[in-house]
Amino acid sequence: MAGHSRRGFLRNAALAGAGTAALGVGTSALGATPAVAADAGKGGKVGPWRPDPTALQFTLAVMPDTQFLYWGSQDSVNRTPQEESFRYIIDNSSDSNQNIVFMAHLGDLTQDADASSFQQVDKAFALLDAHGAAYSVVAGNHDVSGDDSRGDTPYLQTLGPQRFRRAKTFAGADPTGYNTAHIFQAAGRSWLVLALDWRTTDQGFAWANEVIKAHPKLPVILTAHDIVYSDYDDNVFPYESGDPENNAALSDYGKTIWDRLINENDQIFLTLNGHYWPSGRTTKKNAAGNDVHMHITNYQNRYFGGGGMIRLYHFDLARNTIDVETINPWILAQDPESRTELAAEHARISGPVDDFSIAIDFEKRFSGFIPVPVRPSRPAARELVRGTVAYWRFDGQGKPGSPLTAGQTIRDLSGTGNDLTVATVPGTAADALTWSADHHPDQPGHASLKFAGGRNPLHGTYLTTGAHAPLNEETFRSGYTVETFVMMPLDWDAGKNGWAAILSRRGSAEAAGKHGKNTDPGEPLVQLAISNNGREPQFNHYPLNNTYPTTNWGHGLVELKWWHLAVVNDGRRTRLYVESAPVVDNPNRESNGLTSLGLPWLVGGHEYAGEIDIVFHGNVGDIRIVNRPLATKEFLTAR
Repeated sequence: MAGHSRRGFLRNAALAGAGTAALGVGTSALGATPAVAADAGKGGKVGPWRPDPTALQFTLAVMPDTQFLYWGSQDSVNRTPQEESFRYIIDNSSDSNQNIVFMAHLGDLTQDADASSFQQVDKAFALLDAHGAAYSVVAGNHDVSGDDSRGDTPYLQTLGPQRFRRAKTFAGADPTGYNTAHIFQAAGRSWLVLALDWRTTDQGFAWANEVIKAHPKLPVILTAHDIVYSDYDDNVFPYESGDPENNAALSDYGKTIWDRLINENDQIFLTLNGHYWPSGRTTKKNAAGNDVHMHITNYQNRYFGGGGMIRLYHFDLARNTIDVETINPWILAQDPESRTELAAEHARISGPVDDFSIAIDFEKRFSGFIPVPVRPSRPAARELVRGTVAYWRFDGQGKPGSPLTAGQTIRDLSGTGNDLTVATVPGTAADALTWSADHHPDQPGHASLKFAGGRNPLHGTYLTTGAHAPLNEETFRSGYTVETFVMMPLDWDAGKNGWAAILSRRGSAEAAGKHGKNTDPGEPLVQLAISNNGREPQFNHYPLNNTYPTTNWGHGLVELKWWHLAVVNDGRRTRLYVESAPVVDNPNRESNGLTSLGLPWLVGGHEYAGEIDIVFHGNVGDIRIVNRPLATKEFLTAR
């Protein structure tokens, strides 16, 4: 039988992969010939094991079935590929681009479970031990038979709990020794790896549940030899058809693990197993409604039995992504010109089931057991830094969802008299401007204003300073800082909402006598706006020293995410910042001050040729204007 039929038979009989050790010493279920000796890799000196436990980027190395390298009863043993992978893992622990913090082996370390095979496995793993590398192992069906009540075996003698007694990451084992727990440090937190036996009994599952219960705030990665299998034929997919993101399913034993351990333990977010081939993955919702990513990785059917191939899970908590790649360090260590054609093909595996990315909002995914700390609101007085000429915030003034009405006042907390008054475009709905509890997580005031404005037809409610507000006359010759927070909703539309201003100064360029390159005679003298198609923040202003504008452009801002925007001028140059990071398009031309015609400022409103032409659509949080340049550490987001 071939393809699905063969794998289906083996899977249903719990004898998948290349058979079981129970078939007899030295016997392969598929009649495969084990690998023979091959060219050595680079060998040589190995660097220190020195991962960075605080970096937000780190790597988990995963090594699946290496059984064909260890068939001692047939006098066929080759440690070289696996040892080269171990050297790579150790060397790249101290590489900031890799930062490998842990290695998980997924079982089937040997083909025959023979003591002679495990003697060689012991020598290979001694390389990891000698350098203090952090790792875990599980028993596969070629390493043991029966369940975790089997008693002593060459596997247990070689890779049982006694091997990890001095390991800093070892967190314990169950009474049988076949189920172990490991805790590694990465991204400033602890992560728990559960390494479960080929077949776990009731006591094993009870132990695993207790370990998780004893570490209630640790994300858990579950490793076992058998959890999910690939449900496609490797002769067809992924080259001709199929979904690379959902091509695996729970095996019969995997269903047991799901029911007994995974489903009710929300801390388990990733499972890894070997045993079956080809590689695949799927995502299931647990009882809490959260994703559990379930992956199979196995290359024993590849050239040289996989040759100690490893999969690298590159966690990036800054980007909320896990980037996955599959490489063969043993082949990569060989001189490219000396590699055989087969070796060259297997130096990297780049198909969609072996080289991919997973989007995970780690903070949100872990929030059920690691509550997201809410930064408390800060008193307004604390944000009134020297030179503050206006500070508007929207907390404690109205019930969320209730509207603001025309003529209503929002006080300027700087005390300089730049209060805002609500103004409405005729014909606008009563709820076009409402109080909101939404806010940027680092915003001092835990509230915002929700604008529901736009054009075609013109509608909306905005705010304006008074006719005699001191801010109207301010020209900021010595520099300035303008800060605010903004969020666009999903229904934001380029045609209806593009170029709406968060903050603008009335008075047209033409009325102020401005002219020259890039000058639009009808546009306002100052505007912090969101462009059309790209939702890019733009600060367009007419300085005192030029008759034409200076324009700062940011990158596209996604909807439903809060953004902090800041504009800083030091008296000579103007810089736009998004989330305290300077944007690429900050012109170097000299830009001193802001031209004024003594007219009011608008929040959420924009005029053209002296008339309101669009009102903002989205939420606006705290706004602060200071008459001097601030450093990023002085921004409203400063911790």
